[in-house]
Amino acid sequence: MRYRKLGSSDLEVSEISLGSWLTYSGGIEADATRACTEAAFDAGINFFDTANVYGRGAAETAWGEILSAHPRDSYVLATKVYFPMSDDPADQGLSPAQIAKQIDASLTRLKTDHVDLYQAHRFDPTVPVEDTVEAFQKVVEQGKARYIGFSEWTPEQIQAAIDIAGPGLFVSSQPQYSMLWQAPEAELFGLCAAHDISQIVWSPLAQGVLTGKYKPGQPVPEGSRFASADMAVSKDLVYNDATLEAVQRLVPIAEEAGMSMPTLALAWVLCRGEVASAITGASRPEQVHANAAASGVQLSDDVLTAVDQALGDAPVTEPTLAPGARPGVKHR
Repeated sequence: MRYRKLGSSDLEVSEISLGSWLTYSGGIEADATRACTEAAFDAGINFFDTANVYGRGAAETAWGEILSAHPRDSYVLATKVYFPMSDDPADQGLSPAQIAKQIDASLTRLKTDHVDLYQAHRFDPTVPVEDTVEAFQKVVEQGKARYIGFSEWTPEQIQAAIDIAGPGLFVSSQPQYSMLWQAPEAELFGLCAAHDISQIVWSPLAQGVLTGKYKPGQPVPEGSRFASADMAVSKDLVYNDATLEAVQRLVPIAEEAGMSMPTLALAWVLCRGEVASAITGASRPEQVHANAAASGVQLSDDVLTAVDQALGDAPVTEPTLAPGARPGVKHR
């Protein structure tokens, strides 16, 4: 496993990280969650990404039980705040009160006194950005989080927050990024790089589409992510016959390069120096080890060219508002 520096922080994170979005929030059993998490440690993965909203606390609780058995300095722990945590319409967003409440709740579930990275899961345009920035600064000052990041903010929102916070508060951005979802390259990567903010990318396998297991014109395989209504989130973004046909054109490229489709897809996102880590999900330990094996894999120029040609116009390349994201910035 190789490691990369996370933005302007002093954190070194594994190129492959383990996420808990669809799996450890209730998608798989507790024993499997434990087995996958322990496999991650065995594989050299030190970066674990979760969120308060995953299972409304279930994912954090599951990891709190498992990670608390490991020395706190042996892993980098990230969680997030923004999405609704109950049926109370006020129990969401990035108001100072909500941030203060949710960081404490997350720390309790995670059985730790601090997270290494606390992320805004989306931008909240209903709250003055000054209030949100100051609330995150307070979390750091209190020692409850070492660094702050954001996920799926627009360039306007990022710049507004940086203008208030100054350099150094925000160390990471978490966008969707994969061979099929290249939208962040248009604006996000350059803006963040100028402020020493790294990317930790979600869905680098495009919800499993880039494994090649979904075939155009064929039913979704039983037991796969898209076969489960609960886990088929964002399916419409990357699941259509034209996209699946493009992915099938990648199969011989991976075979000729002597690697699996997941390795090709993960190595592809890690080609970008802006990317510090690719967040992967896993429901079985062998998937964890297979994903981890992509760290350090170098793709030749010939392979990268072949990938571009195979994909054609299938990838999304224009700046695109993420699911659940809202544009705009409110000031005091």
